[in-house]
Amino acid sequence: MSKEINILNSNRSEVSDNESLKQLEFIEKAKVYVSDLEKELGRKPTACVVTFGCQMNARDSEKLLAILKLVGYEETESEKADFVIYNTCTVRDNADQRVLGRLGACSNHKKKNPHMKIAICGCMMQEQSAVEKIQKSYRFVDLIFGTHNIYKFAELLCTCLESDRMIIDIWKETDKIVEDLPVLRKYPFKSGVNIMFGCNNFCTYCIVPYVRGRERSRSPKDIIRECEKLVADGVKEVMLLGQNVNSYSNDFADNDPNKITFPQLLEEVCKVEGLERVRFMTPHPKDFSDELLDVIGRNPKIARHIHLPLQSGSTEILRRMNRKYTKDQYLELVDKIRNKLPDVAITTDIIVGFPGETPADVDETIDVVKKAQFDNAFTFIYSKRTGTPAAGFADQVPEKEVKENFDRLLKVVQETARVQSEKMTGMSADVLVESVNDQDASLVTGRMSNNTLVHFPGDESLIGEIVKVKLSECHGFYFSGERV
Repeated sequence: MSKEINILNSNRSEVSDNESLKQLEFIEKAKVYVSDLEKELGRKPTACVVTFGCQMNARDSEKLLAILKLVGYEETESEKADFVIYNTCTVRDNADQRVLGRLGACSNHKKKNPHMKIAICGCMMQEQSAVEKIQKSYRFVDLIFGTHNIYKFAELLCTCLESDRMIIDIWKETDKIVEDLPVLRKYPFKSGVNIMFGCNNFCTYCIVPYVRGRERSRSPKDIIRECEKLVADGVKEVMLLGQNVNSYSNDFADNDPNKITFPQLLEEVCKVEGLERVRFMTPHPKDFSDELLDVIGRNPKIARHIHLPLQSGSTEILRRMNRKYTKDQYLELVDKIRNKLPDVAITTDIIVGFPGETPADVDETIDVVKKAQFDNAFTFIYSKRTGTPAAGFADQVPEKEVKENFDRLLKVVQETARVQSEKMTGMSADVLVESVNDQDASLVTGRMSNNTLVHFPGDESLIGEIVKVKLSECHGFYFSGERV
């Protein structure tokens, strides 16, 4: 008898309108299985969700954990739990290797706990080669599923608890969205809100369009309703999430009454009563409009932070990356943002070591960093992803050269960010308090509108509150301060 239930690479374009109700029924069914397990164990079964990658993955993990808790599992951070699920990222190779390393360690836990179930999901599982590796080398994994059918987790959980076979359910693509399901938020006072899924840009280095699929936008009414529900539940800040939020609703027909631009959606979200701060992630420079700048300018609720991925300052490398803008066009956009929104912090992503990149190309990137004066930049070494065009480029850059160029760039990035941060020393800012400080329990840690962290005296009663703080001392990427 086969030891797998394998529905790998099926296409699912039709999802029942009653899918949410169907999944709630599976939650009730799973409760019975978990209750029986609790009686057998003589204790409450535990569950651990381990998240890799972006904010969208973090949001997905909140849904997975909500279902696990609803059916009767107790949350734990220990990967020795009775149910462990790895929600994976595949943007860079080191993320893949970290997942596989954690899986290897988990196999030892499972040998000691015959009731243990191990699941793996997310972007990495949309790559057939990764699934085949799990099938071949990690036979102890019980459940594998991808990004398109994560809403089916309650159903898949039931199948997993009913069977001792490896369950594999991967969809190549879908054009449906099912969002009205339970979510267990990490923070009671802030939340991500998915506004769209997928990406149509096909940057030559990026695996995302292949694992997340084409762009699919949610109805603006559904987004607003979710924001209203979140505010009613105590949320003060939302982050609107999408691979390229500026493309929101481009997949709607021109005559669709739901078709509004991203700036228009942002403005509608700002009208939600009780919502105090709105963020968004991530815009693409090629689609960044004057309309969006105008909306940010007239809405104080919108966070004074724009993450604007550069990737490279070399026009030739940008062309090979299929980024669809030049160095000069990017700098013109930065100047426009700085002129219209002088209080906005601009952060970015930069890749070093893309095929064909020379030290002169890196000099161009460094030139952009100096001219743009980024408040922070997340620098990455290029990671070859099988299935992307750049993986087949012949002119891969030697590792030693990449490291030298990375170090040169990082030094400039850090100095620029320090200079930008120091400009706020002595000012006062509104800070959303997120936690008691990890290093000093007499302090709390919060985040300014421009996304900079601040540590200042306080206690847990301030968590979730927005308070005015004087920024006393800059420490590079964070401030220490005093409550005003």
